[in-house]
Order: sequence, then C-alpha cells, then structure tokens
Amino acid sequence: MTRYVLTRLLWVVPVLLGVSLIVFSIMKLVPGDVAQVIAGLDGTAEDVELIRRELGLDRPAPEQYLTFLMRSLQGDFGRSAVTKRPVTEEIASRVGPTAELAVAAFSIAIVLGLFTGVVSATKRYTVWDNVATLISLVGVSMPVFWLGLMLVLLFSVTLGWLPSSGAGTFAQLIMPALALGSASTAIIARQTRSGMLEVLSQDYVRTARAKGLTERVVLVRHALKNALIPTITVAGLQVGYLMGGAVLAETVFARPGLGRLLVDSIARRDIPVVQTTIMLLSVTFVLVNLVVDLLYVKLDPRIQYD
Repeated sequence: MTRYVLTRLLWVVPVLLGVSLIVFSIMKLVPGDVAQVIAGLDGTAEDVELIRRELGLDRPAPEQYLTFLMRSLQGDFGRSAVTKRPVTEEIASRVGPTAELAVAAFSIAIVLGLFTGVVSATKRYTVWDNVATLISLVGVSMPVFWLGLMLVLLFSVTLGWLPSSGAGTFAQLIMPALALGSASTAIIARQTRSGMLEVLSQDYVRTARAKGLTERVVLVRHALKNALIPTITVAGLQVGYLMGGAVLAETVFARPGLGRLLVDSIARRDIPVVQTTIMLLSVTFVLVNLVVDLLYVKLDPRIQYD
C-alpha cells in the first residue's frame, strides 16, 4: 500500500509539469500584451518596454518558462504581474471562500445524491422513482451560471430572503452551493440508483432478508456498501467539475475565491497567477483521486494495491 501511494504521489510531478507547460503555452498564444495592460491606455512605448523588462517578458518564451520552473522548485512562484504581490499571498487570500464553496457543494451532492438514489432504487417504477429521475435529468441539464441567475432572481430579487453576492456568512453560501452542487447531485443520484438496482438483485441481499434482518440493515450494511464503489468513482470525478464550476459560481455570485481570481488573471494575462492557481487545482484533483482509490480498499477488502 505504501509503495502504491508513493508511486501515485511521484506521478504528481510529471502531471504538474505538463499542466504548467500547457497553461504557459496557451497564455502565450492569447492575443494582447500584459505589459500594455499594466501600463494602461495612457502608457507610452517607453513605459511598456520598461514593464516588459521588469517582468522578464523581453526574454525568449522557453527561458521564461524555465525560470518559472526553477523558482517554483524553490517555493517561489513569483509575483503578480498586476498587483506586484507574491502569488502565494494572492492565492492564500482566495483559498478560503473557494474551499468553503466546494465543500458545501460536495456535501450537498453526496447527501442528496445518495438519498435520492437509494429512494429511487427501493421505490422502483413508483411516483418517487419518476420524480427523482425527472429531478436528476433537470439537474444535469441546467448550467451553473443559468441556475445561479435563476436562484438570484427568485430568492434575492423576488423574495428578498438571501443576499445575491459576497462571502463570509452562511446565507451568502446557500445559493452558490446549490447552484454548483446541482449537477453533481443528479449524477451521483443516477449512479447510486443504478448501483443499488444491480446489488439488490444479488443472492447475498436475498439471503440477508431471509435471515430476518430489517430492511434498513439490508440496505445500509449489505446493499449500499457494495453499491458505493462506482458511486465513489463518480463522486471523485465530480471534484474536478466542482473546481471548474466554481469559476462560474464565483463569477455569478461575486465571491472572492480562486475561480474569480483565475478569471480576472486570465483577462489581465497575469501568467504567474494563472499558472500557480491551475497547478494548485490540479494537485487537489490528483490527491482526491488518490483518496478515492484508497477508499476502494475500505469498501471491498478483495481490492489490494501492491
């Protein structure tokens, strides 16, 4: 197990190298000049050239990329090309709201998704099953930004129950978490229903019922535990979706998180901030998938890693 974990952690290095190279190349292909953006409309040619020299933009692109890598290995991710603050400070100030939103949305997806999937499977072909299937279909079909705008229109503009923007309070978290977690909830519910239907037809479930165990024990200890393996895989993949969706949710609800920082930095071509933010999100996604693989062993002892 230890060897497997160390091997997976070592794979983080080439993943980050690939991600950083792709992001750097894409940012270089984007039209515009970051030095001109910083100088503003009133900046002279001399001002633009001075900024380019200060940021190292006058050097060849390969040299710029290698400089970034060498500094990153030393824990120095550079400074924002716009604010001049260290990139680590820029990101650290935004991690909290994004982590809060991602955890809330993921919690909603897990709780509602599992509950809906189990109810739908145990009440197969009933009104409950049809309603759950319809809700799942609607949840998958609605984009984050559209659902967010509809929630703002209903709960902020029409009813006045919730604030439409900002972060820091529970009320400001409700609508962004619902908008971001809706699609993941639907996907987890559909996968749970499918897994439960397959497991409920197995011999060991019929044996458990024949032994006189209560339906609750049969569902939780025998059926749900075995149906969770494919569901956990889907749930792990949803972390990547939530990270990407956070960009839209934070933009719609004006939350000062990593998604908002990433959008603003791309618009300003702030390459150090963009690279470091995406690398952080990539590491998070890789580690979550490692945790998912380790959970397999807990759920199914037959699975072993060398």
